[in-house]
Order: sequence, then C-alpha cells, then structure tokens
Amino acid sequence: MAMLPRERVPFSAIVDRPPLHLPQGARVVFWPIVNLEVWDIHRAMARQVLPAPTHQPLLPDVPNWSWHEYGMRVGVWRFFDLFRRHDVRATLSVNARVVEDYPRVAEEARALGWEPMGHAWDQGPIHNVPDQAAMIARALGTLEQFWGYRPPGWLGPGLTQTFETPDLLAAAGVRYIGDWVYDDEPTVIATAHGPLATLPYTVELNDIPMMIVQHHEARYLFDRFRAQFDRLYAEGAQRAKIVSLAIHPYISGQPHRIAALEAIFDYVRRFPDVLCWTGAEILDWFAATEAGAALRSTSAARPG
Repeated sequence: MAMLPRERVPFSAIVDRPPLHLPQGARVVFWPIVNLEVWDIHRAMARQVLPAPTHQPLLPDVPNWSWHEYGMRVGVWRFFDLFRRHDVRATLSVNARVVEDYPRVAEEARALGWEPMGHAWDQGPIHNVPDQAAMIARALGTLEQFWGYRPPGWLGPGLTQTFETPDLLAAAGVRYIGDWVYDDEPTVIATAHGPLATLPYTVELNDIPMMIVQHHEARYLFDRFRAQFDRLYAEGAQRAKIVSLAIHPYISGQPHRIAALEAIFDYVRRFPDVLCWTGAEILDWFAATEAGAALRSTSAARPG
C-alpha cells in the first residue's frame, strides 16, 4: 500500500534543524523555473483566461488554446532573451510532448543549457492517467533522448500526485520533486525505491495564482517577489534559503507583464551573496550536506 505524505517524512520544525549553509558565504539561491506545456485541443484546456459565454466549457476551446499558444509563439522568446541577458539558466518544467509539438522552442532551451525537469507527457492531472508508470517512462525517456541526459527532477502537472506517485518517480530514476511546497529548505522523503529529495518550488511566487486566479496587476509579481526575497535574504544570514520563481510564457511572457519579470532579475542582481542555480545544482549541494546524506547513494543524472 502506498504511503501517506506524513508516513514518508516526519514533521520537522525548521527551528529544530541544524542550519544549512551555502558555499562562498552565499545567503540565498535564486531558482527560476519556466513551465512549458502542451494543451491538447481535443481536451478541456488546463486554464481559462476567457470563460465560455454560457459558463459551459465547449470543445474545441479555441480561445483558451490560442492564449496558451501565444506563449510558445511569442512569450517564451521574451524569456529566452531575458535569461540570456542575465546569463541565468532556468530549470525547465516541461511536458515531454513539447519536444514533438514545439521542437523549435525545445531546441532553443537546450541550446541555452536549461535543465529539463519532467512535467508529465502533456498537461492534465496525473489522477486521470490510467498507467502512471508508463507515462513517466515515456516522458523521461523522450526528454532524455532529446537532452542527452535523464532529467533529475519532476514536477507534476498542476503539482498533481497520487499517493503512489513518489514511489513510481523514484523507481524511474527521478532524484527530486517540486510538488511538495511545504518548506524553505530541501528535504528527504522515503519511497519504496529509496530516498527522494523535495526542493522548495512555489505556488506563492507563481504567476498562475497571482495573475490568473487572484487577478493581480502585473506589477504585483515584482512586489510580492521583492517582499519574499528581502525576508529570505535577511534570514539567509543565519541559514540558507531558496527563493524560487515559477513562470509561464503565456502569462508572464505577455507584453504588459514582461517588464515586471525583468524588474525581478534586475533586483536580484543588486545583491551580493546570491547564487542562481538550477534544480540539479541545488540537489547536488543538498546531497553533500549532512541533512541530505541519504541521497548520496542514488545515482546522479548529470547534465552533459
């Protein structure tokens, strides 16, 4: 029987743990995650910016499919330019089907050295997948063939998991997940196939909740990031902190929002003692600490 989350990891108050420390006296890690997805026109769209006039979603949902498509045709290229200008590599939470449906986008991300993080085959809740193990194998295998190495990390579409998902991911060679947004620090959870790391992904510094669910103005992305960064940077003087940022090209890549994202990168560059790392780099650092010692027995999938 699959374990419940609390059976995989006991409760741990952050104040009861020895502090983690980053190399070179750094205070925080800035971890930007770009999400690239495939929305199948034959299914209900993963998100809606324009509700149906009758409030009954109908298929095909061309308006919302087109909204997402803008991100791949236009918005993501603003991301590529921004990351290139700041010499920052993103962790790419990517539906493996992107390689087939949007090869031009995938090729650019690979050329920039972005780290792929498995994000299922295409966008839809994992609960509806009839054979999770087969889907995970297909997704990771496709990304491995394209990138030349197996993605070390995984983020469920919409952060969805079932109770057995961590076991299936560990069996497939995944070393870290982003679905457990319950801490400022990496943690280790138990699976039937050995330890698995959780990295501090975010649903708070995430443009879906802020812009699409809560309907904030674009500037609010920067304002919330600055408040989060400032507090964690101050706390980072005593123990390492990770500031993650999750963005989607059909949202933050819009012309009226991209300036807020650019302001975030400019702000981070003003501070010393900040590391801009991918998920794999965070994992390698954590695995070398006493808190992450259990992860050292697992084989690393390293970028080539």
